[in-house]
Amino acid sequence: MGRWQNKYVIGLTGNIGVGKSVVRQMLQHCGAYTIDADQLAHQVLLPGAPAYKPVIDTFGKFIVGADGKIDRTKLGKLVFGDAEALKKLESITHPIIRQGINVLVNRSQQRVVVIEAIKLLEGELADAVDAIWVVDAKPQTQYKRLIEKRKMSEEEAKQRMLAQGRQDEKLKRAHVVINNDGSVEDTWKQVQAHWNDIRAKLTQAQSGAPAKPTAAPQAKTAPTPAPAAADSVEAQDTLTNETRTVDVSGIVVKRGTPSNAQAIADFMSAVSGKKVERMDIMLAFGQKSFLIAQDQGGQVLAVLGWTVENLVTRMDDFFISPSANLAATVQALIVAVEAASKELQSEVGFLFLPPSTAPSVQSSFNQGGYANIKLEDIKIPVWREAVDEVVRTKPTLVLWKQLRKDRVLQPI
Repeated sequence: MGRWQNKYVIGLTGNIGVGKSVVRQMLQHCGAYTIDADQLAHQVLLPGAPAYKPVIDTFGKFIVGADGKIDRTKLGKLVFGDAEALKKLESITHPIIRQGINVLVNRSQQRVVVIEAIKLLEGELADAVDAIWVVDAKPQTQYKRLIEKRKMSEEEAKQRMLAQGRQDEKLKRAHVVINNDGSVEDTWKQVQAHWNDIRAKLTQAQSGAPAKPTAAPQAKTAPTPAPAAADSVEAQDTLTNETRTVDVSGIVVKRGTPSNAQAIADFMSAVSGKKVERMDIMLAFGQKSFLIAQDQGGQVLAVLGWTVENLVTRMDDFFISPSANLAATVQALIVAVEAASKELQSEVGFLFLPPSTAPSVQSSFNQGGYANIKLEDIKIPVWREAVDEVVRTKPTLVLWKQLRKDRVLQPI
């Protein structure tokens, strides 16, 4: 029995490089509210955050960079090679992170909540959740991902892997194991199969049957169902996203799913003039969500790629048909993305457009409340970091809108 009433909380864990965040994003697509505890750990170290000064006082001012932030690379090298130092860091940050998690879970509108935490089983969270999911991958896969995707050196990758708890011990405590060595579609099938199982349990619970695990957990891999026919997949998508379709002045906006990945790829290819494959979209589903705007006849008018991380919405893919009603389509997308963002407790939305974007497109977003802003004018550290990750890699126009007046994590 978990700590939070009227919630079914999944603790998602696994060692570094197994692909926990991909599985978390997939569960968000299914309809769960998701929390990245490791991102909260990053947030509490920012200037002005609760752990900032205590960590500097404990480890020394040499870990502070020229920009006034704690240099996470320096801190990481210090603590990941020293178990006692890591324990000191966690004694400072973990109570603050737990408080933040509690705030987010209690304020979430969704019945199912997912908490991703690499240290889930080493702390109090393991006893607070209703089910433990462990993402698994071979050491060779982990090592390759750390070097290729996270750009770690070979030495750093080895050090980070050795600093982790034993993966086999995590697997022993799992209610569900997601194998993430194969293709993204293989992972999707596992996640969707277990999501359907959760939905069935919650439905039974409403009728008086038990919905939560009562026996000691037995690690199990996902069932391997035969691929569903296109119409049944679409039916499942409709079922899990039935409250997520909006109709604004005759323009229907719905969530992108694996069943319409090909339509998204075809539309992007046609609008951009660059070939986009279905697998490109499937891989993107592990990192972001898509909104599809259509007319009443089902013709695709626009696609918006977006994500919510650290309570910040980032919209970094925008494709619109030249024949679409620009103002109406943009307005419909704004309504849909803001509704979805608020559902995920996002505090602010940032839109990233190429410098060559037509003034009429910018104007349409301006009319929807999104104002142009420069990086140096963003005052909240976590917001500025989210924008900096995008603009430092390429020239970008940034528009923004605050989605709520109160900061969700202000209590921490």
